[in-house]
Amino acid sequence: MNGTIDITGTVADTLRHNWWLLALRGLAAVVFGVLAFIWPGATLITLVWLFGAFALVNGVLSLAVAAKAPKGYPRFGSFGGLLGILAGLVAFVMPGLTAIGLLILIACWALVTGILEIVAAIKLRKLINNEWLLVLAGIASVAFGVVLLLQPAAGALVLIWWVGAYALLFGILLVVLAFRMRGLGKRLVSV
Repeated sequence: MNGTIDITGTVADTLRHNWWLLALRGLAAVVFGVLAFIWPGATLITLVWLFGAFALVNGVLSLAVAAKAPKGYPRFGSFGGLLGILAGLVAFVMPGLTAIGLLILIACWALVTGILEIVAAIKLRKLINNEWLLVLAGIASVAFGVVLLLQPAAGALVLIWWVGAYALLFGILLVVLAFRMRGLGKRLVSV
């Protein structure tokens, strides 16, 4: 056997055993999205705190997924995880951010995260089925970032709805992908 087969088996095994980390990322996004819709009249400071909490949780979980990658395999979530943690910390340290500042922070985070998700899906396409879910989550992130950058004068309520809708879609896609990865383990065991 060559090294590629061993790495592929290790990657599949890693994905199978750590599907729950991806599911937690998705659930965090869904909770954030639901809270954005439940509190549509929330102040901008509340939105900043909600985003900060989501970005921190998502960043930590992204780093956890990257840390579990097999030796010699790219750790796609490392940069995105660090960026998420940084975005969360900035939101907590500077809660008085203006609407435009928050919009730019969220838009940049979504763009970078989306691009990294698309790259990860392309790299993993030969190892997993349904990688299109990760591509779709990445496209949703990039589209969301572009929309926010193109509409900087949007009101706070519209911003909250955009953020909530994005978080819900992104979270649902990650949860579906996580359970498909969990199913990958069942298919590998039955082979």
